[in-house]
Formats: sequence, C-alpha cells, structure tokens
Amino acid sequence: MDSNSIPAGPDDHILRDNWSDLRKFRPMPDIDFKRLDAYRKGRLRAAMRQADVGLCVLVSPITIRYAVDYNTFPLFQSHIPVTYLFLPLEGPITLLQAFSVGSSADSIRTGRPISFFEGGNELPEQAKLFAGDIVDFLSEVGSTNRKVAVEYVNPTITQALMERGLEVVDAVNIVEGARIIKSEDEINCIRWACAVAEHGIAKMQASMGPGVTELQLWGLLNYTNLANQGGWHEGRMLASGPRINPWLQEATQRVIEPGDLVGFDTDMVGPFGYFCDVSRTFYYGKEAPSARQRQLYRLAYEELHNNMNLIRPGLSMKDLQASAWPVPEEFHQQAYPCLIHGVGMCDEYPQLKPWFRGDAAYDATLEAGMVICVESYMGAVGERDGVKLEEQLLVTADGYELLSHYPFEQRLLD
Repeated sequence: MDSNSIPAGPDDHILRDNWSDLRKFRPMPDIDFKRLDAYRKGRLRAAMRQADVGLCVLVSPITIRYAVDYNTFPLFQSHIPVTYLFLPLEGPITLLQAFSVGSSADSIRTGRPISFFEGGNELPEQAKLFAGDIVDFLSEVGSTNRKVAVEYVNPTITQALMERGLEVVDAVNIVEGARIIKSEDEINCIRWACAVAEHGIAKMQASMGPGVTELQLWGLLNYTNLANQGGWHEGRMLASGPRINPWLQEATQRVIEPGDLVGFDTDMVGPFGYFCDVSRTFYYGKEAPSARQRQLYRLAYEELHNNMNLIRPGLSMKDLQASAWPVPEEFHQQAYPCLIHGVGMCDEYPQLKPWFRGDAAYDATLEAGMVICVESYMGAVGERDGVKLEEQLLVTADGYELLSHYPFEQRLLD
C-alpha cells in the first residue's frame, strides 16, 4: 500500500507529516561532536583546577550531559536523582547508576541510592557508603586532594563526606562558570536549536484559526522539537487575549479569538541539549490591531532593541542595568523579571534584573563567546493586553550576533 492510499483517520496528520523534520528543508550546521565533548570536559577541569578541587560529584541531568553527553530520563533525574558522575581533576570519569551505556564516560559502575525514592529511611547509612566510595575513588585515581565539589545532594551525603575528613564545596558555581563561554560547536548546536524552534513557530503562526486553542498551538511547537530529536520545554508559556496580561501564565484550552494578542516564550531544550529561548507576540484577526496593542508592541520592541544595542564584551551588569532602556513607570509592577540572562543548555548565569527590582546581584562582565537572551514584557496592571518579546544572541569581539531570526509582527509595528 503506498502512502497515497492510506485512509484518513485520527493519525493522518502524523502519517502524512511532511513538514516537521527541518533537515528536509535546510542543512544542519557543521558540528564536530568529539571536539565538542573534549571542549566541555576541558572547560570543567579548568574550572576545577582554578577552584583547587580534586573531584566533582555531578547530579544535575543537564550538567551530566554537558560533561559526558549522557541523556537518559533527564526529567525523571531532575526530581528523583539516581544517576551521578565522578569527574576527577585527573583520571578516568565514572558514571554511576546509569540507565543506558550511551555516554562519553570512561566507565560505568553500580552506585548507591541518593534519593528518598530509592533509599527511603536508609539514606543516612547509604550516605556513609557513598562517602566511602568517594574516598576509595580518590585513592584509585591517585589524588591526595581532599576538596570535593558536590552538586545538588541531600544533607546526609554532605555530612557523611565531612565525617570522612573531606572538604565539601558547592559544585554549582564551578560548572556554571565552565559553561559560560561557548565553543564554535556549541554555538552551532544553538543555531540549530533556534532554527528548529522557529520552524515550529512558523507552523504555530500559520495554524491560528477558528476554534484553535492555546494548547493546540503550543503542541505544534512541542511536536516540532520532538520530531527533530529535541528535549523538553521548561514551561508551556503561551497565553492569549485577557490571559496575556499579566505574563507568566501557561497555555490552557482557551480558544483564541479575533482581536487577540498571542504571546509565547519557547524555553526549549532543543536538539543536542541546547536551548532556544525566544519570544514573540502575534496578532490574530482580520481587523486592524487597536492603538493600545500597537503602542505596547512598539514599546516592547524599543526596549528590546535598545538593550540589545548595548551588548558588547567588557560591559558589566551594573553598567548595563544603569544604561538600560527606561521602562515607563506604569509597566514597572508587571515588567519581566530580568533584562538579560545567560543561556546554553538551559537558562544560565548571569541574570540581570531591571533597576527598579533592586541592585545587580553580582558584577559579572559580558565576554565574547557568551550567549545571552534579552527580554521585554509590556503590560499595565488591570489592562487586557500585553506584549512579550525576546531575542537570543552571541556576544562577539565587537558587539553581538543575532542567533534568533523570526520576524516581528508587522501589523503591530505599523
């Protein structure tokens, strides 16, 4: 039976899907995965050396993927940690409690329960055995450094490690620092993630029509990501009509109506584990948008582009906060929580809030090779409409390069 003779049915839209796989329409960027893996390991170990750490114990599924490209049940691992990684400053990298063999770790071993789901009330005793494993592992790799960086574990593990005479420090700042500067291969992974997201965005925009719900639109973006070997979305951030103000409301079964603004934020862990974080606001309807809708869109557009044009290497967070576009006071209460944030395999360090939300939490400085997102939301308290926009860009030696390219809504800019 050929494809043209397949009877129409509830699965017809899947069986006849000739659009979702982006590789049919454009080539992927050149990505050297061995070089990518070596770069990421090198970044982690350089950060460990700077912190004088002999061993990192990694638990976050995102960090484990960064370190050894292990990507099995990441959402399960995010709230019920099972798999963990021993990353020594020198010596073989060992993955413990892995569900599969797909990784670049040097060895895979049986481990200990590190979550209540597996260990229950025996976790304190298991933590002592876990600490013993680490002492033995340090001896095995020939390390005399007793400083161990640990990521996201329960307090019994920290206590057990200290009882064995180990100095325990936080691994989060080490791994976040390592991930700040992206290699050429990482940037190409991000380019492809953005291209996949924008492929889905185009399908969303084309599919707005009578009877379509917010969740149905969002499902098209999610489906496109999965069809291109992507991961998950950190939220289902799509809202329309009266639900677009205030922002940060997730998609529902509300039917989109003529005259609605439809805003979304991709928050997408895409192909190869890299993030696309782009926002647009569409207008749905044959009639012209209202003057207020156009005004909100223009304000968000101005904030976005003004702040993008400030981006350059050497710019501190404090200086960026001071120079940022002056948000009118009527929008302060519901303004987006941050002006910019880092991005890589997820939202990353650094993050900068607008001045009216308090001083910059740290005086980080933008560097060439960082990937950041610039944000804007305009919506006044008590009003129906709001506009969310966001771009993703690479900090370069002389400014920035856009990594997101989806066009803006011309009817709202006119």
